Amino acid sequence: MHASNAEHAARFRNLHTRGVLRLANAWDAGSARLIESLGAPAIATTSAGVAWARGYVDGDVLPIERLLDTAREIARVIRVPLSVDMEGGYSDDPSVVATNVVRAADTGAVGINIEDGSGSPDALCAKLSRIRDALAARGLDVYVNARTDVYLRGLAPPDARVGLVLERAARYREAGADGLFVPGLIEAGAIGDIASAAGLPLNVMLRPGLPALEELDALGVRRLSAGSDLAEAVFAHVGTLASAFLQDGRAAPGERMAYGAVNALFADR
Repeated sequence: MHASNAEHAARFRNLHTRGVLRLANAWDAGSARLIESLGAPAIATTSAGVAWARGYVDGDVLPIERLLDTAREIARVIRVPLSVDMEGGYSDDPSVVATNVVRAADTGAVGINIEDGSGSPDALCAKLSRIRDALAARGLDVYVNARTDVYLRGLAPPDARVGLVLERAARYREAGADGLFVPGLIEAGAIGDIASAAGLPLNVMLRPGLPALEELDALGVRRLSAGSDLAEAVFAHVGTLASAFLQDGRAAPGERMAYGAVNALFADR
């Protein structure tokens, strides 16, 4: 039996209070169930991976119905909390974004990511405020992780990025965010400065040059996301195998998960 929204939400929130929550981002029900079977305490989606699996480019292009279908399919096969990457909310209208988040919560999600991208922080603040009101009206608890792309998109000179992130963090916290996601942030000093002053649990993303897990913990990071890394690796591996098969009709060498083992992942779902 699946846990209630309140039970899963409480579990998910608690995972941000100690250590570094590692989220090996999934893109469909199969990848989510596999990751869960390896001991993951929660599942989060990657917007890029979900879009690619559904045949769309990443970047607020995926129809909301396809996202909700994916969330529903994942929630059916896992027993741990689920967080859904909602990009910019799939609308510029805060009311529509809030409705989309409520619909995601109705599928079983107890966390979301929502980003400012290259847009104004005013726009994300308006969305966050409306999301909070809509969730409260429905009695739903959702951990809202506000992503700022200051580092990822280079929205300020390097020496001004920490300050700009903290300015946005303060505004997003006031508007109702529960966490702060800063993809592209890899420098230890900046990580420590943001983690100590943001007033929100800090989420960073796996990137070359990121400090080791133990150092991230010591710096105050509370969440580490794989992002699209696993989905990209799967595409590369399947491409290698398919290319070999198409060339000579044989399977390429390499480790495989046995048919029975894969099938067994879904036997009791």
